[in-house]
Amino acid sequence: MNKEMIGSAINTDIQATVLIAEDELDIAEILIAYLEKSGMRTLHANNGLQALELHLEHKPDIVLLDVQMPKLDGWRVLSEIRHRGNTPIIMLTAMDQDIDKLMGLRIGADDYVVKPFNPAEVVARTQAVLRRTMMKESLSQKTLQVGPLHIDIENHSVSVKQRDEHLNITLTLTEFKLLALMARTPKRAYSRIELLESCLPEGDTLERTVDSHISKLRKKLELVGVTDTPVGVRGIGYRLWDRK
Repeated sequence: MNKEMIGSAINTDIQATVLIAEDELDIAEILIAYLEKSGMRTLHANNGLQALELHLEHKPDIVLLDVQMPKLDGWRVLSEIRHRGNTPIIMLTAMDQDIDKLMGLRIGADDYVVKPFNPAEVVARTQAVLRRTMMKESLSQKTLQVGPLHIDIENHSVSVKQRDEHLNITLTLTEFKLLALMARTPKRAYSRIELLESCLPEGDTLERTVDSHISKLRKKLELVGVTDTPVGVRGIGYRLWDRK
C-alpha cells in the first residue's frame, strides 16, 4: 500500500514510541508504516527476548505484542513487562478465543487485536490506549504548575498568583479536565478529537463542542490576567502554553 493510501486511512494525533514485538516481518513492516505515518516512532523486535531488551533500553510508551513468538512467547513477555511497570500493552493474537483474552487481562494487557487485522484500526486502538493512559497519569498527579497557573488535581481547583495573592478560578468539570490534560505537557499540540474523547462527557461527539469549551476556558483565564492561552494550533487543535 502506498503512502497516500496509508495517510488517508489513519488519524494523525499522538506522538509516542511504539515497540512492535512481531516475528512476521511483513506484518511488522505494515504496522511500522502506518504508525510512523501517524507521527509515532517505532522499534521492532522479532522475538520475545529482544522485545524485553528493547523495552528495558528504550522505555517505549506502548508495546504491540504478538502472542506467538520465538524464544519467549507473548504471555511471558507481558508478565515480565508488568513486573517492571505499567507500560501499556496491546496483544496481537491469531487465536480469537475468550480463554486467551481472559489470560491476557489477568496478566495485565490493555487491549487485543485479532489477526488478520486492519492496520488503520491498530493505529486507532494504539492511540486510544495512549489517550487513556495519559489521562490516568494526569489525574494521578496531585498538583500541576504552568506559568502563573496552579492546578490542584485532587481538589479540582485552579488558582493564579498575582503579586502576593492567589486568585481562584471557577471552572466547569469539562473546562477543568481540558486544562488539566493540556497542563501535563503544556507545549504539546492536542487534536480536537483527542480532547473530545478524553475530557468531554459521553454523548458529546462534535469536535466544534471542544472549541466552545476552550473559548469559555480562555475567557475565564483572561479575567485573571492569563492571556493567549490555550493557543490554537492550525489544522490540529490546541496547546496550553507557547511561552518559555
